[in-house]
Amino acid sequence: MLKMMTFFQGLVPETLGTPGDRAKPQSSSESEASMSEASSEDLTPAPEAGAAPDGEAEGAAKKKSKGLANMFSVFTKGRKKKKREESQPSPAEPENEPKPEPALDGPLPTVEELKEALESGRLEAARPLLALERELEAAAAAGASETELVLRQSKVEALYALLRPQVLGVLRRPLEAAPGRLRQALAVLQEQEREDRRAAAAGPGAAALAPARPRRWLQLWRGAVAEAAAERMARPAAGAAGRSEAESAFLRMGRTMKEDLGAVVERLKPLFPAEFDVVATYARSYHQLFAAHAGALAQFELCERDTYLLLLWAQNLYPNEILNSPKLAGELQGVGLGGLLSTQQIRLLENTFLSNEVANLRELMTRALNLESQRWAQDVAPQRLDGHCHSELAIDIMQIISQGQTKAGSITPALATQISHMLLVELLGLLRSYQCAFDEFLERGRQLRHYRANVMANINNCLSFRTSMESMEQNQQISQNLLGHLLTPLTELKARGFHTLLQSLFMDLKPLFKRFTQTRWAAAAETLDEILALVSQRLPEFLELHTCFREELMEAVHLNLVKEYIIRLSKRRLVLKTAEQQQQLARHILANANAIQHFCTHNGSPATWLHPALPSLAEIIRLQDPSAIKIEVATYATCYPDFSKDHLSAILAIKGNLSSSDVRSIRNILDISTGVQESSRSLFSLINVG
Repeated sequence: MLKMMTFFQGLVPETLGTPGDRAKPQSSSESEASMSEASSEDLTPAPEAGAAPDGEAEGAAKKKSKGLANMFSVFTKGRKKKKREESQPSPAEPENEPKPEPALDGPLPTVEELKEALESGRLEAARPLLALERELEAAAAAGASETELVLRQSKVEALYALLRPQVLGVLRRPLEAAPGRLRQALAVLQEQEREDRRAAAAGPGAAALAPARPRRWLQLWRGAVAEAAAERMARPAAGAAGRSEAESAFLRMGRTMKEDLGAVVERLKPLFPAEFDVVATYARSYHQLFAAHAGALAQFELCERDTYLLLLWAQNLYPNEILNSPKLAGELQGVGLGGLLSTQQIRLLENTFLSNEVANLRELMTRALNLESQRWAQDVAPQRLDGHCHSELAIDIMQIISQGQTKAGSITPALATQISHMLLVELLGLLRSYQCAFDEFLERGRQLRHYRANVMANINNCLSFRTSMESMEQNQQISQNLLGHLLTPLTELKARGFHTLLQSLFMDLKPLFKRFTQTRWAAAAETLDEILALVSQRLPEFLELHTCFREELMEAVHLNLVKEYIIRLSKRRLVLKTAEQQQQLARHILANANAIQHFCTHNGSPATWLHPALPSLAEIIRLQDPSAIKIEVATYATCYPDFSKDHLSAILAIKGNLSSSDVRSIRNILDISTGVQESSRSLFSLINVG
C-alpha cells in the first residue's frame, strides 16, 4: 500500500498534492512515446506477472511505468496532441470544435479524451468518468493485480481532480452561470452524492485501492457557499454622513443578506434538487457570518448609539425585516437560524441600554424644568395660546418620555413597557421637583410683573400633564394607582396656584361678610349684592385660565361664599326667641342661598354638591318641632359628613326657644351613623366654631 500511495502522489495534479510531490519533468520524446500507451487500453487489466519470463516481465513493468508517467505529463502540460494505434483509426475532428459526448453504450472514452473534455469545461464527461470508476471497482473485485489497480486508480483520481473544480466552480457562483450549465453541475453533484451513498452501503473496497469514497462534494459545495457568502458580506459599503462604522456595516450586511437570499429563492430554488436544501444552506452561511459579526461587536464596551444599534438589529430589524420578510418568511420557517446574539448578551445589552436611556432622559427633563423656572425668576411673560397663558414644560416633558418609549419600542414592545415603568418613576420625581420649584416661586416672586400670568400658565400646564397621563392610563401604560400618585403633585400645585390667585379676592370679601352679623342680618340682601358684585368685577382676571380651570376656580369661589356665610351664621351673636323671627331669617337665608347658587352656576361653577348647604340650614332654623328638626339634621349629615355637633350647636343657638333637653336630643342624632355619605368633599371641616 505504501508503494501504491507513493506512486499515486507522483501522478496527481498540483491541485491535490504539495509542491514537493510534483512528478519529475520529462523530455518531449518521452512524452510523445508515452502517448501511444495513454489510451483506453491502459484501463484494462494487465497480464499476470508470472506469464512471462522474469527478464521480460521486469522490462514490461519498467516500460509500463515510464509510459504512465509520460501520459500524466500531458495532464500537467496541457498537451492536446495524441496518437492512436493504426489498427484503431478515428475520424479527424476540427481542433476548435467541442467533441460530442461519448455514448455510454459503446466503448468508453480514453483517458486523454476525458482529460481534454474536462479541461475544456465539458461536464458531460462526468458520466463516463463514473463508469470508468465502476470498471475499476469491477477489476478490483475480479482480482486484478495491485500494480494495475494503482495505475488505473491514479488516472481516475487525476480525472476527478479536473472535474471537481469545474463542478464546484459553477456552483460557487450559480447566479453567474447559464441555467443549462448550472443544471449540468447540479446533476453531477447529485450523482456523486448517490455514488457516495452506494459506496458506503457496499462497504470497503479492495485492499489495493486507496479509499476514494465518500468524496463529499455536497459538503464541499456547502463550504463554497460559505466562502461566497463571506465575500459578499465583506464587500465595502459606501460611506454615509452621520453613520458610525458599525451602523454602515450592519446596513450593508443586512441589505446584502436580504437581497441575496431573495435571489436564491427566486432563481436557484427552482433549479436545485430539493435534497440540497439550497435556501437553508445559503441562509445558514449568511446567518453565521452576521451572527459572528454581531457577537464580536457585543464583546466590546460600546457607545450608547452602538448599543442601541446592536439591540435594534438583533431584536427587530434582523428577525422582522430580513428573516420574516414576505419573500423569506415561508422559506426559512423551520430552518431554526436563531438570533444574532445569545440570550445573556441580549439581557446585558438591554440593561445597559435602559440605564443609559433613563439617565439621559432624566437629565433632559431636569434641564427642561430648570429652564422653565429660570424664566419665572427672570420675570419673562409666558406665551399666549388661544387666549390662555401657556407653557411648553408639560409638552417638553411628555415628549421626552414618549421619545424614550418609542426608541425602546423600536427594539421590542417588552422593552418599551420596561422603560415606561422606569420613566414614570422618573416623572413622579420630576413632578415633585416641579411642585417644590413652583412653591418657591410663589413665595419669592410676588413682586414680579408677570407673577400672576406665570401662575396661570403653570396651572394650565396641569391640564397637559393630566391629559397625557390619562391617555397612558387608558392605553394600560399606567396603572390607576400610579396615576393617582402622579396626579397628586399636580393637584397640590393647582391648589396652591388657585389659593394665590384668589387670596386677594377672599381678603376683600371678608369685611363684607362681617356686615351680616354687624347689622344683625337686617340688610342681608344688600350686603350679598355687594359681595356678588365684587366677585363679578374680579372674575375677568382669570380669563387666561383654561375653561376647566376657570370652572374649578369658580367652584373654589362658590365654596368660599357658602363657607363664609355659614361662619357668619355660627357666630352665636344672633338669638331669635320667636318662631316668626326664625322664619324671617330662614327666608333671608334661602333668598341669599338662591342668589349665590344662581350667580356661581351662571359663571361656571360645577359645585352642585353645595346647593343644599344653605337651604337645609334655613330649614333647620325655620322648623319648630324637635322631631322634624332631627329628621332634617339627619338628612343634612348624610350630605355633609363633616357636619359636627359643634356646628349643629352653633346653628341651634339661633333658636332661642329650644330647651336644653331638646338641643341635647337633636345633637344626639349625629351619634347615629346612617352609613350613607353622598359627598366626601370638605365644607364644615373648613369652618371653626368657638
